[in-house]
Amino acid sequence: MDTMERLQKVLAHAGVGSRRHCEDLITAGRVSVNGRVVRELGTRVDAEQKISVDGQMIRAERHVYWLVNKPRGYLCTNRDPAGRPLAIDLVPKATQRVYTVGRLDESSEGLLLLTNDGDLANRLMHPRFGIEKTYLAQVFGQPTPEDMQQLLKGVWLSDGHVKAQRVKRLRTQGESTWLRIVLSEGKNREIRRMLARLNHKVLRLRRVAIGPIKIENLASGKARRLRGDEVQLLRDTVERASKRKASAPTEDEEDE
Repeated sequence: MDTMERLQKVLAHAGVGSRRHCEDLITAGRVSVNGRVVRELGTRVDAEQKISVDGQMIRAERHVYWLVNKPRGYLCTNRDPAGRPLAIDLVPKATQRVYTVGRLDESSEGLLLLTNDGDLANRLMHPRFGIEKTYLAQVFGQPTPEDMQQLLKGVWLSDGHVKAQRVKRLRTQGESTWLRIVLSEGKNREIRRMLARLNHKVLRLRRVAIGPIKIENLASGKARRLRGDEVQLLRDTVERASKRKASAPTEDEEDE
C-alpha cells in the first residue's frame, strides 16, 4: 500500500497550520525533508522521513485504522461525564488520538471504524460521497411488500427526506423480522426513525459493513487493526466516489 502523503497535508496534521499556510511555507523554501529544502507542492513523504520547518523538526502523526465490533450500551464519543462505557476504550491504548468514523447510537451494535485520518473519515461519512453502510435490523412485526417499497422510495423525517438504497427480507423470528438495509446517508438514528414511520419498532440494529469493509467474525467488544489492503480498499472507494461526483452534471443538491 502507498503510505506516502502530500507534504502540506502531513504538515497540517502535525499542527503547523492550515493546509494553505503549509503550502506557502513550502513554496517559500522554509520546509526541508531529510535535510533537503523542498519547494514542490506535489512532494510526497511518509512518517519515517525527517521533516523540518525553519530548521525545527516536526513530529509527523502516523495514521492508524481500527475496526471495532461495538456492543450495545457503548457510546461513540471520546468522553462521557456520566462515566458510561465508550467504544474508544475497546481499542488498545496508543499514542495517537483516534475518533469514530460516523456513530452508532447507544442501543445499536456492530462495525465501527476508528482512525486519526480525518480526510478519509470525512469522505467515508459525508452524504455527498454516498458510501454505503450495511445493517441488519430486527423489527417487530412482518413488514409488507408495500413497506419495503416505501423504504426504497423514502420517507420524510423532521430533518429531511431519507431512503434506503436496498432492502432485503432475511428471515422471521417469532413475531419479528430480520431485514438487511443498505444506506448511503448518515442521519441520526435514521433506520429506527424510518421504520417507526411505518409502525415497525426496531428491536435490534447491527452494522455489518462500511463500504467494502465487513465485520465478519470479529467478536463483540473486540478490535483489530485494519490491514494495509483494507485501508487501500477504503481509499479506492472514496476516490471512485469523488470522481463520480466530479463528473456528475451540476444541479442543486437536496439536503440529505
